[in-house]
Amino acid sequence: MILKRVYNSQTKTVTFAAVLLGLAALISRLLGLLRDRLLAGRFGAGEELDIYFAAFRIPDFVYGILIIGGISAVFLPVFAEYFHRDEKEAWKFASNVLNCFFILLVLICGVLFLLTPWLVDLIAPGFSPEQRDLAVSLTRIMFLSPILFGLSSVFSGVLHYFNRFLAYSLAPVLYNLGIIFGIIFLVPLFGLQGLAYGVVLGALIHWLFQLPAAKMSGFKYFASLNWRHSGILRVFKLMIPRTLGTAAYQLNLIVITAIASTLTAGSIAIFNFSNNLYYFPIGLIGVSFAVASFPVLSRSWAQGMRDKFLETFSSAFRQILFLIIPVSLLIFLLRAQIVRLVLGTGEFGWLETRLTAASLGLFCLGIFAGALVPFLARVFYSFQDTKTPVVIGVASMILNIIFAFSFVYFLGYANPFQQFMVNTLKLQGIENIGVVGLPLALSLTIIFQFFLLLFFLRRRVVEIRLRKICYSFWKTVLGTALLGFSTYFSLRFFSGTFDLQTFFGVFWQAVLATLVGSVVFLLTAYFLKSPELANIKSAVLKQFCK
Repeated sequence: MILKRVYNSQTKTVTFAAVLLGLAALISRLLGLLRDRLLAGRFGAGEELDIYFAAFRIPDFVYGILIIGGISAVFLPVFAEYFHRDEKEAWKFASNVLNCFFILLVLICGVLFLLTPWLVDLIAPGFSPEQRDLAVSLTRIMFLSPILFGLSSVFSGVLHYFNRFLAYSLAPVLYNLGIIFGIIFLVPLFGLQGLAYGVVLGALIHWLFQLPAAKMSGFKYFASLNWRHSGILRVFKLMIPRTLGTAAYQLNLIVITAIASTLTAGSIAIFNFSNNLYYFPIGLIGVSFAVASFPVLSRSWAQGMRDKFLETFSSAFRQILFLIIPVSLLIFLLRAQIVRLVLGTGEFGWLETRLTAASLGLFCLGIFAGALVPFLARVFYSFQDTKTPVVIGVASMILNIIFAFSFVYFLGYANPFQQFMVNTLKLQGIENIGVVGLPLALSLTIIFQFFLLLFFLRRRVVEIRLRKICYSFWKTVLGTALLGFSTYFSLRFFSGTFDLQTFFGVFWQAVLATLVGSVVFLLTAYFLKSPELANIKSAVLKQFCK
């Protein structure tokens, strides 16, 4: 009974919803790191993982543009309008979306299944015939996952509307457990295809776990299939620009995968490992606040509650900055320790460790922007403007492609730029460092995208309380600077205390240095009376105190 009540619980504030989502994301991301450690230990950064990551890219493209970019972004505002008018019609609309998108995804994945050999040639032109054939096999298996995620996304939208974030937030945890199950138990049975089976298993659990919570919210299934339903037409209308915008991001990753496939073996794996580490704080902080604030922003704008809209925006923006800026500096300072702890096992060697740490360091330049872009995009979606983020996304895609090709080219031969990167990232003695140009390109692109979104948002909503945001920003920067100094000197101090040739020596050096830096940051925030610290505390107390 208690488990049922907890499973079906509702959040009372945006901040606590973000905290809940963040905690679940932390568990999910930690499992993701365990997943990457298992992959690195079993396969190393070589041809097999290059094949897996390249094969994963095509189903992930479908997932990104049709589900994350489509259903997840536009279902909630339309469902909210229907539910406000007529509850029964809202459930009919949700069922119709479920049925229509199931058929649509089956058709799309079926067509791509047939085109897979050509698609693999497109995204991995550097693969040998044997690598290509295996990538085709893995891709075809994983085409089941976007179909399952499409069904799951409708139930996620329902849970968001009713502020039932627990079941939604735990679903990604189970998804990662499915992949880990595949690595441990299915790979020994099926070889590399076991990884693909694990992905499908995780997607299936992701969907099934949210079903009971949706039913507890009142979900009623109707066997309706009406492609001309006004709600469906509106969803498609809103989806088109949003889908194009997400496609731009996914095309960025495809272009990067294609470039990496022409570099030394293991480059795709190195990029993906560092990208996963980069996305850890973004998923933990940026996406959590974006998802938690989206229902409140949508309702406030629709009901004409401008002050509540602005306060929600300002509070979420400031809290993201308060958390992401110090975290990004911590990751930069601890990048070598993080890579050694997460990936430094089995077949993952020292050269791969150095290149991955360098890539992660370059990703750190754009972590703050990467955390705020999902939030700013949802602010536009809340007043049903899906076009502006699309135009900005397309412009960012073009810029990223130019940067990626340019940086990889200039890192391919001796010149001042290459020498600067070698010295800065401590890559002496490594013959080919072209892969580090890819995270540098993405970081500069995401910063460009962030500032453009903020610029156009201010044109749309003139008063977004930037003065209050800037005031909090400088307090956070001061605390982060003190965190940086204390963490750096703590690392130097503990390097003489522990044996850094062992896992536990590196672990305790990283943990204690992080603890010292975090305490300094929190004390600085307390003495500067940063309101974000008080907001997080009050949100937790409000959730549990009647």
